[in-house]
Amino acid sequence: MKLQYKSTRGGNLVDSSFAIVKGIAKDGGLYVPTEIPKINKPLRDLINKNYKELAFYIMNKFLPDFNDKELLDCVEKAYNQKFDTEVIAPLIEKDDAYFLELFHGTTLAFKDMALSILPHLLKASKKKLNIKDEIVILTATSGDTGKAALEGFSDVKGTKIIVFFPKEGVSKIQERQMITQRGENTYVIGINGNFDDAQNAVKTVFNDKNFNELLKENDHMFSSANSINIGRLIPQIVYYFYSYLNLLKNNKIDNNEKINIVVPTGNFGNILAAYYAKKMGLPVSKLICASNENNVLYDFLNTGIYDKRRDLKLTSSPSMDILISSNLERFLYELSNRDYKLINNLMKQLNNCGVYEITDEMKKGLNDFYGGYADEEKTFDTIKKVFNKYNYLIDPHTAVAYSVYKDYKKETSDETKTIIASTASPYKFTKTVYNSINDNKIDDDFKLIEKLSKYTNTSIPKALKSIDKEEILHKDICDVEDIKNVIEKILKV
Repeated sequence: MKLQYKSTRGGNLVDSSFAIVKGIAKDGGLYVPTEIPKINKPLRDLINKNYKELAFYIMNKFLPDFNDKELLDCVEKAYNQKFDTEVIAPLIEKDDAYFLELFHGTTLAFKDMALSILPHLLKASKKKLNIKDEIVILTATSGDTGKAALEGFSDVKGTKIIVFFPKEGVSKIQERQMITQRGENTYVIGINGNFDDAQNAVKTVFNDKNFNELLKENDHMFSSANSINIGRLIPQIVYYFYSYLNLLKNNKIDNNEKINIVVPTGNFGNILAAYYAKKMGLPVSKLICASNENNVLYDFLNTGIYDKRRDLKLTSSPSMDILISSNLERFLYELSNRDYKLINNLMKQLNNCGVYEITDEMKKGLNDFYGGYADEEKTFDTIKKVFNKYNYLIDPHTAVAYSVYKDYKKETSDETKTIIASTASPYKFTKTVYNSINDNKIDDDFKLIEKLSKYTNTSIPKALKSIDKEEILHKDICDVEDIKNVIEKILKV
């Protein structure tokens, strides 16, 4: 039976191209595959595939309505010279862990791994479905998705991209990356509010039936570049297989030996991709979910109760400053044995009361995971220790992951080989990184780029070399309640 997609909240079956174009289902649910496809050959048979070949092999299983030529074309265009290393996602061994570096793309964050291919998948899907409307990519970002999406969709014909980011909730370098973005079809707006505010407002616009009809009359339609779009999530599965095969090829693990994977997590998308990889047949023992002080996922994994009724904290790892983890809905769908009525009920509880508790049966499925968190002091201390001990520089998100991994090892004495998802370049968070490893505190993020390079004897990424001299092209700021008005103004509807 052909793999198709369905909303986590019910609805009809659709093809992958339809799910990619729509981004989010009409009922507000997220598209999920009717089954998680299995790897149908021994993993050892895949070890000589390069990143592109493996990406085609994995994604082909999830996108059956794409023919080989269409998908190969998307893969070729995505994973090219925009990455500063031919291996795309290097695996760096440091003592008792392997850091999977996912920041070698144009915008220096793991979002490049999927947002390099999403525009091409979207374009191919649009053609396949004979859609003539202009697609408006509407995205809320906690820091990295915004720039990666802007870069991916800049000047792509038949699209506009509108990005909202929390004005005080991203690093200065993340902000500068977005507001200097070129492209006739790109729009970047700071909001007076936090990421959850922006994400909720964007979801409300997505689900506004009357507004969507107005767009249709004006030859526009919405889609998303967040990981709520299944076309963003599927490419992320690839690098978990790639890292495992890298270990196997270099005789670091035996065939079918289980590994642990640690992921710093806010919106639950990146770790969900690892969970899907496990369901496909990747030998994974524990999925270690690392949170910062916004530890709503830590509480959920340890109690089965999701409670967003707390103040959002602005931390040094802003991409994780989230209290509503959108992708958790897909995980709940699997835990509930795909009971869309139950999912509807849980999401209503979250919306109306700010809290829900999953069933005892669903709680059994949480055993695949370990939840931990690191506060700010631990984060800074981990950056310093890793640099002093291994002469290796990590960003605050990766530091949260490594800190939680160390806590996990101390608690369990588990010696399973472990991959740490290293999600961003330390140069995107110069102030935090420099001030963690050097007692001479400096506040200017841009001056610190060069200082960090000299102090650590590491190279400045090409994308940041003159970022402070780039022209600021996007200066608009709005209140959360004005987001819809801003969109209307941009689209002239």
